[in-house]
Amino acid sequence: MGAAHSASEEVRELMGKTGFSSDQIEQLHRRFKQLSGDQPTIRNLRKGPSGLADEINFEDFLTIMAYFQPIDTTMDEDQVQLCRREKLRFLFHMYDSDSDGRITLEEYRNVVEELLSGNPHIEKESARTIADGAMMEAASVCVGQMEPDQVYEGITFDDFLKIWQGIDIETKMHVRFLNMETIALCH
Repeated sequence: MGAAHSASEEVRELMGKTGFSSDQIEQLHRRFKQLSGDQPTIRNLRKGPSGLADEINFEDFLTIMAYFQPIDTTMDEDQVQLCRREKLRFLFHMYDSDSDGRITLEEYRNVVEELLSGNPHIEKESARTIADGAMMEAASVCVGQMEPDQVYEGITFDDFLKIWQGIDIETKMHVRFLNMETIALCH
């Protein structure tokens, strides 16, 4: 009884920290086990403002996934804006690998190359070109017309907010929980 009691206490604690229901935590735990190969940690994932993590445990995984919760329909406009800002700050920190408050061209190139590395049709040089073009676009949005000798130091969080202005990240950046029983019936 003691182990079951402490497990339910742990689930309640995780529910309080993350906002997930016990059913959602159970589904995420199954997914975590798939991703980790049934090991206690997953290796080589980005982890919040601290940059690249060697490995994360299930609680870390839940904390990261909590950023991807859908917008609660009962939220007022201020709460929606706060949620949007938190999601964008999480994304910003994924790019800002050295946590200096600025996404440099090199950091952006690394993320784009990492994201596109699984595509056999995109070479590393193409990924760099994509990153360079996106950074030039960011500079034009954030700084405007630059002088030929002017150097764009990188994207600050305020710049990042400008870039994402008008993009409905609140509904696009969220995790969906599917009814696994319904899916099983479809096969």
